[in-house]
Amino acid sequence: MDGADGARVQARLWLAQRLAAVVLALCVLVHLITMIYAVRQGLSAAEILGRTRGNLAWFGFYLIFVAAVSIHAPIGLRAVLAEWFSWRGKSLDLALLAFALLLALAGTRAAWGVFR
Repeated sequence: MDGADGARVQARLWLAQRLAAVVLALCVLVHLITMIYAVRQGLSAAEILGRTRGNLAWFGFYLIFVAAVSIHAPIGLRAVLAEWFSWRGKSLDLALLAFALLLALAGTRAAWGVFR
């Protein structure tokens, strides 16, 4: 992909990564505040998990967290691999799509484990 199409794709990837970074920052902040609060209240891991079981709000929150990671990390890795190893083209995009799907699957499985 060259020219205007390539520039458009790069601009969209840049924007997607930055938006995902904003979501990630908010998710990390909420997660850390919640964990600090829980620890200061003397809650054990079992008690924390007891409060997340069946809670759709926390499940949704962690799915958003997973989605942001699954978007942000592969785009950043794409730039690193292109710069360090001159890896470009469809094979790079397919490898990173597989990586994104792996992150999404693993993260969703973890979120489900906290929910169920």
